[in-house]
Amino acid sequence: MKKVCVITGGGSGMGLEAAKFMPKNRIIVIAGRTVAKLEKALEELKELGFEAYAHAVDTSDRSSVRELAEYAASLGEITNVINSAGMSPAQTNGEKLLRINALGTVYVNQEFSKLMKAGSVIVDISSNSAYSLPNFIVPKKAYPLAETDEEKFIEKILKRASMAKTDYQKAGFAYAISKNFVCWYAAKCAFEYGKKGIRVASLSPGLIATDMGNAEKENGGYLIKFAAEERMGKPEELGFAIATLADERNGYLAGVDVLCDGGSTRGQKEFKKQK
Repeated sequence: MKKVCVITGGGSGMGLEAAKFMPKNRIIVIAGRTVAKLEKALEELKELGFEAYAHAVDTSDRSSVRELAEYAASLGEITNVINSAGMSPAQTNGEKLLRINALGTVYVNQEFSKLMKAGSVIVDISSNSAYSLPNFIVPKKAYPLAETDEEKFIEKILKRASMAKTDYQKAGFAYAISKNFVCWYAAKCAFEYGKKGIRVASLSPGLIATDMGNAEKENGGYLIKFAAEERMGKPEELGFAIATLADERNGYLAGVDVLCDGGSTRGQKEFKKQK
């Protein structure tokens, strides 16, 4: 049976770059909201020699995610899942961010894990924004509600995000919390799915020169000066890091978040901390 790698948010940016670094013996399924973007990405992958397919998905809709998982399983054995679908504060409001970034991660992990076997891998993509808020602002006690009462989960997170002043800042708070949740949930799943031999980890990029990253540069560009090399990351650099984390040979790298942000988080808090 052929091995299948599924990448949500695979139509462009880091997701597409990660696909290019996957082994050629994998069937690649790229999924996302925009079919035209997926078709263009599909052409690139096929030109590189991959057997690849595109499938539309809305990760904020569990039934859509389930349909994607079942489609992937019809092609072979699902061995690698990279959940890089997500939106940023410049693209939408706080509630939509939570439904796509946070609840979308719940849906992807739950629906795909049902169809995966021992030795397979799930990598959830977070953000260095997960580390940006003080601990007292991050409502971790509300996180378990994502699996038991989704509307209550959304309500509590939005209430915390309302501490910010402007609409953009409120969306920014919701985004940061949604990505902190991704790190937490990936770790939770690592311990839950580890009993079945499914490895789960997360990766948190910094400011990357993708369409999304460039859209956030006006507000998040200050982080560049805190990075070790004082630059944005390149999509292909993150693609390689993600594909490496998703490789089955990294079998002991589970239940952790890989912070891949050029050192900007550490620089801001310590080595380049402003006096």
